[in-house]
Amino acid sequence: MLHALKAFWKRPTTIIGLVTAVMFQIIFAIVWMTAYDGATEADRLKQLKVGIVVSDQTAGREIADKLAKELPVGTRLVASGAEAEQLLNERKLQMVITIPGNFSDSLKEPQRAAVIQYSINESNPALTANLMNSIAAKTTATANKEAVARGLKAAFVQGNLPAAAAEPLSERITSEFVNVNEIHGMNNQMAPMMLLLASYVGTMIMSMNIAQSSMALAAAGMGRWKLFAARNTINVFAAVFVSLIGSTLLMLLGGQVKHGFLLMWGFQSLFVLSFILLSQFCLILLGMGGMLMNILLLSIQLVTSGAMLPRELLSTFYHRLGGALPASYAVEGSMDILFGGSGAGAASLILLLFIVLTAGLSGLVTGLRKGRTQPVVQKSGEPQPIS
Repeated sequence: MLHALKAFWKRPTTIIGLVTAVMFQIIFAIVWMTAYDGATEADRLKQLKVGIVVSDQTAGREIADKLAKELPVGTRLVASGAEAEQLLNERKLQMVITIPGNFSDSLKEPQRAAVIQYSINESNPALTANLMNSIAAKTTATANKEAVARGLKAAFVQGNLPAAAAEPLSERITSEFVNVNEIHGMNNQMAPMMLLLASYVGTMIMSMNIAQSSMALAAAGMGRWKLFAARNTINVFAAVFVSLIGSTLLMLLGGQVKHGFLLMWGFQSLFVLSFILLSQFCLILLGMGGMLMNILLLSIQLVTSGAMLPRELLSTFYHRLGGALPASYAVEGSMDILFGGSGAGAASLILLLFIVLTAGLSGLVTGLRKGRTQPVVQKSGEPQPIS
């Protein structure tokens, strides 16, 4: 096997494959961890703009002033609804809040509900639309509280009671949030997705290059089992080395790793190896046509892993399909190690099962393939068969 290993390392495609896998870790870690750093901080959120159209110059003006102070995004007054709609379509505003002219009159009539209109341009990133919907709900709650307070004060004044006594009655219920396993920053939120994408794409390309090296060495007469053993030795080395680079960069770039570097490195080595062996199996089974299967598996695993969308929201078919692929457990375990949770033990065991299964299937396909029968001339000049 040592001869096969040396032969693999002499092939340029082997070196290119390993370097490619490492570069995916370096490039993705640097770009994602720096680009998303501070993306949800207050000064960045102020770059998002909400337009306020005030047609009611009494209560509406007070509400607009209060919103400008309390909303986490930037606000600007817009003179008319038509101008606001144009700015919204041009994406210069992410939402328009309109306080209609009959707002104050509606507040005075118990039988009518005052309405605040929200216009949201959903032709925006999903995070923007979700944030605007959250702001709309907060705005309505704030305006409703103000309306209740004004009504109570008016009633107290009419009843010859101090208006200040109405203040505590307008807010009888408050919110208290307890955040478990808190994630610090958008860059950390995106880390599991980054690790998944960089690891699978990098190892997929590496497997293709290793397969090319293997085919070249097989054509030169090297035995299939020697190639198989050498190939998987390189796979294990690559998984550990590539994961060392990825985990180190994650730590150096300020990544949140609650359970420490060694556990992260070990777990990443597991799921990187599972990715390598899965992509290798496709190539051993289908030849270079296995790259199409790997592209399909990449797409499926990105969707079903839970890194972008909770798996519970997927259809039954995709939910079950995700459970049969390693990416789901890679993301689950990464979240537990990076942010905290029940631990990555169960995910690690399942990934080990994937490793054993895919390695076994690859060995089975290799064994079932018809061996080479042509003789190979040794240095002594005597032909010997290849097993």
